[in-house]
Amino acid sequence: MPEPTNAPTTSGERTLVIDRIFDAPRELVWKAWTDPVMAMKWWGPKGFTAPVCEIDFRVGGKCLMAMQSPEFNEGRPIWSTGVYREIVPFERIVFTDNFADEKGNVVPASDYGMTGDFSQEMVVTVTFEDLDGKTKMTLRHEGLPAGEQIEGAGTGWNESLDKLAESLAAA
Repeated sequence: MPEPTNAPTTSGERTLVIDRIFDAPRELVWKAWTDPVMAMKWWGPKGFTAPVCEIDFRVGGKCLMAMQSPEFNEGRPIWSTGVYREIVPFERIVFTDNFADEKGNVVPASDYGMTGDFSQEMVVTVTFEDLDGKTKMTLRHEGLPAGEQIEGAGTGWNESLDKLAESLAAA
């Protein structure tokens, strides 16, 4: 299991920050974020699957992902898209995060029944640090609505990262 180094925190009202230590080498944790087959194994909270994951992993490249649960959104996929802004191999990934339709067109959060003041374009920064064969990963998700929505995003990310830890242990 991953070792949370602290609970999700907000750095400013609209930024979620999560630190995790994974019992896996940095290269493998990096691959889990950059390889579509690996990402499909952990993307989405507990009880969700990731039926689609397309990653064009280069600066300016796009990603399109779907997560789906029979208990949420009437069983329909929730799509997200983004553009990679910065890639420093094995150290840092920065990408935009937007709600989307199945074609990758940006849509408002309200299309998925979500309320709150979501930024049209959120930004996710993931950093990776080698810790003697383990990996410290820090995730910053900027542009989330304060309050209930940021708390829900924290729960969702932590459940996804739990699944990531399980997939890394099985790799």
